[in-house]
Amino acid sequence: MKNEAFKNFVRTKPELIKYVQSGQMTWQKFYELYDIYGEDETIWNKYILNGERNITDSISKITNMVKNVDVNSIKSHINTAQKAIDFVQDLTKKTPQNMPNNLTKGPVAPRPLNKFFED
Repeated sequence: MKNEAFKNFVRTKPELIKYVQSGQMTWQKFYELYDIYGEDETIWNKYILNGERNITDSISKITNMVKNVDVNSIKSHINTAQKAIDFVQDLTKKTPQNMPNNLTKGPVAPRPLNKFFED
Protein backbone atom coordinates (compact mmCIF):
# COMPACT_ATOMS: atom_id res chain seq x y z
CA MET A 1 0.00 0.00 0.00
CA LYS A 2 2.87 2.36 0.77
CA ASN A 3 4.36 1.71 -2.69
CA GLU A 4 1.15 2.82 -4.41
CA ALA A 5 1.02 5.97 -2.31
CA PHE A 6 4.62 6.75 -3.24
CA LYS A 7 3.88 6.18 -6.94
CA ASN A 8 0.90 8.52 -6.75
CA PHE A 9 3.03 11.10 -4.96
CA VAL A 10 5.73 10.91 -7.65
CA ARG A 11 3.09 11.35 -10.35
CA THR A 12 2.12 14.66 -8.74
CA LYS A 13 5.80 15.74 -8.53
CA PRO A 14 7.35 15.13 -11.98
CA GLU A 15 10.34 17.29 -11.02
CA LEU A 16 11.73 14.31 -9.10
CA ILE A 17 12.25 12.38 -12.35
CA LYS A 18 14.99 14.82 -13.42
CA TYR A 19 17.00 14.05 -10.31
CA VAL A 20 16.85 10.31 -10.97
CA GLN A 21 17.67 10.71 -14.68
CA SER A 22 20.66 12.94 -13.92
CA GLY A 23 21.96 10.49 -11.31
CA GLN A 24 21.74 12.90 -8.39
CA MET A 25 19.20 10.70 -6.58
CA THR A 26 17.74 7.23 -6.87
CA TRP A 27 14.16 6.09 -6.54
CA GLN A 28 15.25 4.12 -3.45
CA LYS A 29 16.49 7.28 -1.72
CA PHE A 30 13.31 9.14 -2.64
CA TYR A 31 11.25 6.24 -1.33
CA GLU A 32 13.18 6.25 1.94
CA LEU A 33 12.54 9.99 2.33
CA TYR A 34 8.87 9.39 1.60
CA ASP A 35 8.76 6.51 4.06
CA ILE A 36 10.26 8.65 6.83
CA TYR A 37 8.70 12.06 6.21
CA GLY A 38 5.68 11.34 4.04
CA GLU A 39 4.43 14.21 1.92
CA ASP A 40 5.83 16.88 4.24
CA GLU A 41 6.53 19.88 2.00
CA THR A 42 9.62 21.03 3.89
CA ILE A 43 11.52 17.92 2.80
CA TRP A 44 10.38 17.96 -0.83
CA ASN A 45 10.68 21.72 -1.41
CA LYS A 46 14.41 21.55 -2.04
CA TYR A 47 13.86 19.09 -4.90
CA ILE A 48 10.77 20.71 -6.33
CA LEU A 49 11.75 24.36 -5.90
CA ASN A 50 15.21 23.72 -7.38
CA GLY A 51 13.49 22.65 -10.57
CA GLU A 52 11.43 25.84 -10.58
CA ARG A 53 14.55 27.91 -9.90
CA ASN A 54 16.34 26.24 -12.81
CA ILE A 55 13.47 27.17 -15.10
CA THR A 56 13.44 30.79 -13.94
CA ASP A 57 17.24 30.95 -14.26
CA SER A 58 17.01 29.63 -17.79
CA ILE A 59 14.32 32.14 -18.69
CA SER A 60 16.36 35.02 -17.26
CA LYS A 61 19.43 33.87 -19.23
CA ILE A 62 17.41 33.77 -22.44
CA THR A 63 15.97 37.24 -21.84
CA ASN A 64 19.45 38.61 -21.17
CA MET A 65 20.70 37.09 -24.43
CA VAL A 66 17.79 38.63 -26.33
CA LYS A 67 18.47 42.03 -24.74
CA ASN A 68 22.13 41.88 -25.83
CA VAL A 69 21.33 41.12 -29.48
CA ASP A 70 22.42 43.85 -31.90
CA VAL A 71 19.59 44.13 -34.43
CA ASN A 72 21.65 46.22 -36.87
CA SER A 73 24.36 43.57 -36.95
CA ILE A 74 21.80 40.87 -37.68
CA LYS A 75 20.29 42.98 -40.48
CA SER A 76 23.69 43.50 -42.10
CA HIS A 77 24.43 39.76 -41.96
CA ILE A 78 21.04 38.96 -43.50
CA ASN A 79 21.63 41.50 -46.27
CA THR A 80 25.05 40.02 -47.00
CA ALA A 81 23.60 36.52 -47.13
CA GLN A 82 20.81 37.71 -49.42
CA LYS A 83 23.33 39.31 -51.80
CA ALA A 84 25.31 36.06 -51.90
CA ILE A 85 22.17 34.06 -52.64
CA ASP A 86 21.17 36.47 -55.42
CA PHE A 87 24.66 36.20 -56.93
CA VAL A 88 24.52 32.40 -56.94
CA GLN A 89 21.05 32.49 -58.47
CA ASP A 90 22.28 34.79 -61.24
CA LEU A 91 25.15 32.41 -61.98
CA THR A 92 22.93 29.36 -62.13
CA LYS A 93 20.13 30.80 -64.26
CA LYS A 94 19.70 28.82 -67.46
CA THR A 95 18.19 31.27 -69.87
CA PRO A 96 18.81 31.32 -73.64
CA GLN A 97 20.32 34.84 -73.42
CA ASN A 98 23.18 33.59 -71.29
CA MET A 99 23.91 30.48 -73.36
CA PRO A 100 25.94 30.41 -76.57
CA ASN A 101 23.98 30.10 -79.83
CA ASN A 102 25.10 26.57 -80.63
CA LEU A 103 23.69 25.28 -77.33
CA THR A 104 20.22 26.79 -77.71
CA LYS A 105 19.32 24.97 -80.92
CA GLY A 106 18.51 21.69 -79.25
CA PRO A 107 19.88 18.20 -79.77
CA VAL A 108 21.96 17.58 -82.85
CA ALA A 109 21.33 14.55 -85.04
CA PRO A 110 24.35 12.26 -85.29
CA ARG A 111 26.32 12.48 -88.50
CA PRO A 112 26.05 9.49 -90.80
CA LEU A 113 28.93 7.09 -90.77
CA ASN A 114 30.57 7.10 -94.16
CA LYS A 115 31.94 3.79 -95.30
CA PHE A 116 34.64 4.13 -97.87
CA PHE A 117 35.45 0.49 -98.12
CA GLU A 118 33.18 -2.49 -98.18
CA ASP A 119 34.54 -4.11 -95.03
